[in-house]
Amino acid sequence: MTEGEDKKMTKRWQKDADGILIFTGLFSAALAALLTVSVQDLKQNPQDSTAFYLANIYQLLADTNISRASIIATPVQPPVFSPPKSAVLVNSLWFLSLVISLTSALLATMLQQWAR
Repeated sequence: MTEGEDKKMTKRWQKDADGILIFTGLFSAALAALLTVSVQDLKQNPQDSTAFYLANIYQLLADTNISRASIIATPVQPPVFSPPKSAVLVNSLWFLSLVISLTSALLATMLQQWAR
């Protein structure tokens, strides 16, 4: 009697693990797609640096009162990039969600192996 119940229980566990694997696979795929888009907010936009340098070049060329020696002596650096706190928070949560999803997929796979 208990052997039959054990087999029913292991079959239920395997079916539950199958459902978990399907869900986590789809969830992880969707999450990876969202991460590829949102991780761009953590990097500096190269167009911002280009616009900064072009604006400086324009100011130097437009001002006829500046001597050539002072142009070379004063190097200008673009402002230091710092990603917005909201972007860091959102991306941290996305990555945490992906880690949890992949961990649950690993545990479901281990459950399937153990139930066989």
